Amino acid sequence: MRVLWVCNLAIPVIATQLNIPVSNREGWLTGLIEKISLKPIGDRLTLAVAFPVDGAGLVYDREIVISENCRIRAFGFGEDINKSHIYDESLEDTFRGIISQYDPEIVHIFGSEFPHTLAAVRAFNKPDRTIIGLQGICSRIAESYTADIPLTVKYGITFRDVVRRDNVWQQIDKFRKRGVNEINAIKLVDNVAGRTDFDKAVAEQIHPGIKYYHLGETMRLPFYQGSWKLESCIPHSIFLSQGDYPLKGFHYVLRAMPRILEEYPDAVVYVAGANLLAKENWKDRIKRCSYGRYLAKLIRKYHLKDHVVMLGKLSADQMKEQYLASNVFVCPSSLENSPNSLGEAMLLGVPCVASNVGGIPSLMVDGQDGILFTAGDVDGLSAGIMEIFSSEAITRAYSRNAKKHAHENHDSDNNYSALMMMYYSLTVFAEAERNTE
Repeated sequence: MRVLWVCNLAIPVIATQLNIPVSNREGWLTGLIEKISLKPIGDRLTLAVAFPVDGAGLVYDREIVISENCRIRAFGFGEDINKSHIYDESLEDTFRGIISQYDPEIVHIFGSEFPHTLAAVRAFNKPDRTIIGLQGICSRIAESYTADIPLTVKYGITFRDVVRRDNVWQQIDKFRKRGVNEINAIKLVDNVAGRTDFDKAVAEQIHPGIKYYHLGETMRLPFYQGSWKLESCIPHSIFLSQGDYPLKGFHYVLRAMPRILEEYPDAVVYVAGANLLAKENWKDRIKRCSYGRYLAKLIRKYHLKDHVVMLGKLSADQMKEQYLASNVFVCPSSLENSPNSLGEAMLLGVPCVASNVGGIPSLMVDGQDGILFTAGDVDGLSAGIMEIFSSEAITRAYSRNAKKHAHENHDSDNNYSALMMMYYSLTVFAEAERNTE
């Protein structure tokens, strides 16, 4: 079975062999490809992976060694990654070339909102053999992006924002445009794959009658090993995996901290990812965006300088170490479909507090696996965090239940079987239907 994956970045094992920058994003693709590589040769699909790189046309066409018994073909296609909201028709010709060379039976596109998604759909032009994997749902993100930030922040402009043409309002506009590409692509295919009630409802609203496949995510291997222990964590430590744009809700946590500090004066927030608060030199200061300036203002207002630690970008092993050292993991986003960080935390058994939005309720049961709070409710967020801090018995129960639930959701064998059954249904079953017509 010849399958072409279209991804929004080079999977690390590919990037390493091509000597191009390695990204920690979309780590679940690494988990999935690792699972595929472990299967016997006769039980494994023939796979090619296409991904964007800076340039034009077809930039790479290489064989990549995954393991002793697994090799895949890698196609790097040129795309302006910094303008992912702008549709480029020339990508259609690039994909026609890739498809002509590889001749896939199925094209599986991971991510619905990118220009290359719509281009690949149009170039392959086989709706019944094309499947789009739903991820962030950009057409809905645009509606929730501002997450209650003040209008002065939404429309505010710093020197960095002017240079990059990328203040919060402009970011929203980019998500809207990506959402248009997403809607157009979903309307042109017969199949989507998702993992939550939320993405299923959105897909069916966009394209009534579309075939929906439930396909769980397989996370990176390190997160299947090890368990959080209350005795080993830093007391009253709060961990966020990301906080570099309003949707992720870092400002909600900062606004919740005064109430938390009344009861737990040693509480500290640790934040991974891009550091919007860096100010080590003049370059850091002029690179600060409007949202970063707002975060800094909140820290000053609530006297949180000694209660916020920016960790920067972390590898998978570093992320795991931070999860295990944390008293609670918080996902305060104004909208999420299936946040990988929440899945990683739950796999390790880290107690979690998360917004009751989007697809999160499909991943975590409130009062059983952790605590869900109404998005934007700062009092509910602080209460959830303090409940984790205050009750050892409840915290241990959440940890056990979350770990069990996450290992069911992210079981690599089950997810691989679902993937193969999905591909089988798109080829054998579709061929049988055509023969009977």
